[in-house]
Amino acid sequence: MIEASGLRKSYRTRRRGKVTVVEAVRGVDFSVQQGAIFGFLGPNGAGKSTTLQMLATLLRPDSGDATIAGADVRRDPGEVRKRIGFVAQTSGTYLNSTGRRDLILEAQMYGASRATAARLADRVIESFQLKDFVDRQIGTYSGGQRRRLDVALGVIHSPQVIFLDEPTAGLDPPSRARMWQEVRRLRDEGMTVFLTTHYLDEADTLCDRVSIIDRGRIVAEGTPSDLKREISGDVVSVDLAAPDTAGAPEPATVLEAAKVLAEQACVESCEIIEHTLRLYTDSAATAIPQIMRALSAKGIEPGAIETRRPSLDDVFLAKTGRTLAD
Repeated sequence: MIEASGLRKSYRTRRRGKVTVVEAVRGVDFSVQQGAIFGFLGPNGAGKSTTLQMLATLLRPDSGDATIAGADVRRDPGEVRKRIGFVAQTSGTYLNSTGRRDLILEAQMYGASRATAARLADRVIESFQLKDFVDRQIGTYSGGQRRRLDVALGVIHSPQVIFLDEPTAGLDPPSRARMWQEVRRLRDEGMTVFLTTHYLDEADTLCDRVSIIDRGRIVAEGTPSDLKREISGDVVSVDLAAPDTAGAPEPATVLEAAKVLAEQACVESCEIIEHTLRLYTDSAATAIPQIMRALSAKGIEPGAIETRRPSLDDVFLAKTGRTLAD
């Protein structure tokens, strides 16, 4: 449904008379299967939105090619726009309008008659359960209600592909969960969903396949399960802050603990995150006793130790050397 090859986009910025070229997207390649939820995961400024806007024909690529549902984004942008829906990070609705009025207007802009537009509006009002508030002014909606309306506007013309740019940013947990349900429903109805996100749990739970982008380049691609399987064993987090005090340990203590633990045979690698050590081990069950003995021998008592399976953040760390939060 989506094929991208070698997409690039740069910007020229001028500051104090000096022109600087910023490479926002530096040759990305990926494909998205029909009827899949595809996640574009990365930190803010990684190139997610720029890539999405090139695919949606809002930005023209400097180089590279892409097709959406068989239409070329560079040679036939008008045809691409007929086949897609686009939901930006910020809402495009009018605060003094009503949801129903905006839905009808959106359908008419895609060529529907007034009567047909009204029927299409009724359909998405029912599908997205907007009935309780759709005839109120949009300025009175909650964040979750506005976001559901945004997505309804994006799909009212039944596109083959819907692009969602950070669809749950700023939403509270119940609203996020509700949006996840809506995204899954669109996929189940046959629509291909392309979403950008910097939420690890969202990409892990929601997406059939993800690409991880960092500094304009794709650093990993696959199903969330496959990507996490690349990092074998268990992750053990050792927090060196004492639980009964507010103060963090001395930096020298953290460095000493990291050096000692990195030398243990059970530890494959060790990362320092403030006063916490993130250890990658073959097995937490055998590693934790060795970790405790090694720290005790140096007179270091950890505040807490926890273990878990590898996450997408661990994948990002392994590929880039930093966490997604960093």
